[in-house]
Amino acid sequence: MAKGKDISMRQLRYFVAAADAGQFSQAALKVHVSQSAITAAVLQLEESLGVSLFERLPYGVALTAEGHKFAQHARHILDTLQDALSEPLFLRHVMQGEVRVGASYTVLGYFLPSLLARFKRSYPQVEIDLIDMDRETIEAAVADGRLDLGLAIISNSPDLSRFEHHVLIRSRRQLWLASQHPLMTATSVTLEDVARHAYILATVDEGDVSTGRYWDARGLVPDVAFRTSSMEALRGLVAHGFGVTILSDMLYRAWSLEGKKIEARPLADAIPPMELGLIWRPGASLSEPAQAFRQFLIMACAS
Repeated sequence: MAKGKDISMRQLRYFVAAADAGQFSQAALKVHVSQSAITAAVLQLEESLGVSLFERLPYGVALTAEGHKFAQHARHILDTLQDALSEPLFLRHVMQGEVRVGASYTVLGYFLPSLLARFKRSYPQVEIDLIDMDRETIEAAVADGRLDLGLAIISNSPDLSRFEHHVLIRSRRQLWLASQHPLMTATSVTLEDVARHAYILATVDEGDVSTGRYWDARGLVPDVAFRTSSMEALRGLVAHGFGVTILSDMLYRAWSLEGKKIEARPLADAIPPMELGLIWRPGASLSEPAQAFRQFLIMACAS
């Protein structure tokens, strides 16, 4: 069992960077160190914990089951430290009020819960009135003042000029496929390669529209075998080999509900990332709680 003195914050930071990037070389660029520093930190962690945190693959690395569990704890530790360093401590238990926030399906399911918990630890007396809406409804409600802030996939928006906005995360899109799928043995994978195989199309949060844009740009059409608005159904279909899909890392989970492995591979084509962002009305006089929540999200996603 690892002892506390064996693990440093630096090792945790390098490990999380590698987990997010899927490649030690890209993680090194992100945290401005050498690739050997990332490799050494991960090896030291694995030795301390007595488990393998990553599978070493020809095109990068992927978290093992133990790695996924440890990554959750590591992110919580780093997030808690960041909150303690960046939040104005004297305001935490003083500020009161309500923030009206609209959020779309994937934002609610895969992005917001842990951040809401962190915000509530910092501002326990601020209430978040959170409403599940699609992007178009969020934009309309922000424009007419029914919402203070909107959280949505803003890369799907045809016109952001009506709003002040901030991109919180840009999430890389990768190919998801079963471990035994033929494309797992390919040296590199292009959209043209993907077009030769059955495709599972996610329709939730305008997934079919955003997918169509980058396929159309290449003059290609996916061979859609199934369309679904259920992420768990999609995961199950992919894991059982009924088709492949291309989705963002934010949505990626390595296992289906039945415990079957889902692999993720980068694509050789330039696929635009999914941009999740925050919108608010230009010139709006936001309350102090709304300003605090906006600033918290921006700082938390920048750290």
